[in-house]
Amino acid sequence: MSAPVDARLERLLGGIELAALRERLRRFLGSRNADGQAATFRVVGLSPHECNVLASLMGKKPRFSNSMLVDIDLIDAALHRAGLAASLRDALEHLDGPIVHAPAVRAETRARWADVAAGARHGDLAGLLHTPPGLGLLKRLARQDPAAGVRLRERAEAVLMRLPASGLSRAQLAATTLGDAHALDVGEATASLVLAAWRKREERSMRAHAEDAFDTPNNERIRDVWARAGVLINELARPALFLNLPMADGAHPLSPAGEPGYASLRMLLRSPPRWAVRGREVYVCENPNFVAIAADRLGRHCAPLICTDGMPAAAQRALFGQLVQAGGRLLYHGDFDWAGVQIANHVMRAYDARPWRFSSADYETAVEEHARSEHRLEGPVVEALWDAALAPAMQEHGLAFAEEGLSDELVRDLER
Repeated sequence: MSAPVDARLERLLGGIELAALRERLRRFLGSRNADGQAATFRVVGLSPHECNVLASLMGKKPRFSNSMLVDIDLIDAALHRAGLAASLRDALEHLDGPIVHAPAVRAETRARWADVAAGARHGDLAGLLHTPPGLGLLKRLARQDPAAGVRLRERAEAVLMRLPASGLSRAQLAATTLGDAHALDVGEATASLVLAAWRKREERSMRAHAEDAFDTPNNERIRDVWARAGVLINELARPALFLNLPMADGAHPLSPAGEPGYASLRMLLRSPPRWAVRGREVYVCENPNFVAIAADRLGRHCAPLICTDGMPAAAQRALFGQLVQAGGRLLYHGDFDWAGVQIANHVMRAYDARPWRFSSADYETAVEEHARSEHRLEGPVVEALWDAALAPAMQEHGLAFAEEGLSDELVRDLER
């Protein structure tokens, strides 16, 4: 039980009206080292009452000023002579409790977080936590509590030990690993840390192979990151549309020859097909309507064709990755508009695709031959990574062309 505060000390330095001043004095004393650091500091923004109290504590004649140089040694001596306290620190601790040494607390906290990072057993998570942004993420997710950080690290490691998976649903992974089917939902701390560690793993893979095989655009969806780790979310949503994708001998075809088919993310990850595309060109288009046109005109005689259906989602990305890994070479065409260029940038950067009738020269040809089917370009300009002249040409003419309107030339390329 703490001793009662001397009534004289309470009258001199206590009370709510001096709480702000006491807090400033406490912060200064808490920042001092015990190695002869200067015992003076300037206080500004003083009220008349605060100024009078400080002056009396230092034995000076009261004279109002909103700024004053405070000498801690003078105050210590005055309090000691008056028998009020052994020092200013002692007086403040009697009034408001112990003063912590801020540098020591910061050093201890840094050491505790270093121990949290050093305790990581999973390589991907360890690599993340040994970077300032990675450790900063853990601190934020754990709300600056090292003990909570240890628990979060252990939960994330338990999940990472199960990755990459082979078409496991996220809810099942969460339930079997963490005991809660929703523990890896969007916004959950464990999910955020796991995804950050997985992206760190992908960054290392990119550097090791000197290629951007795991492009992560700003609008990348969490579902796509989980899919690259073999974990399914909405596994039947937006399946990948294709036509005449060749499969290895003896493999069961996913659709009849000449007829468009769909491959869900569930199927691609749980039972990856054996694609027979090594050394072959696989054409990629943006719009499902063009796949229907190609099937109607060429049927079984159409070259392998895939549709992004806008910006590729998880199923499309999984399919592209499998085809590239199987040795296929992707050729891309899309709409001549800014969204089409943005999609093309992603496909070409992420999967080393090449343009298919999608250059500035092809755009100029479209302007000359399809003027009646044009639409006005809208939206912000997007530079084409594969052809620096394309965006300026599109800006100059201000015309957009849908892929379906250029189908005659494209279908001729697809005829086998």
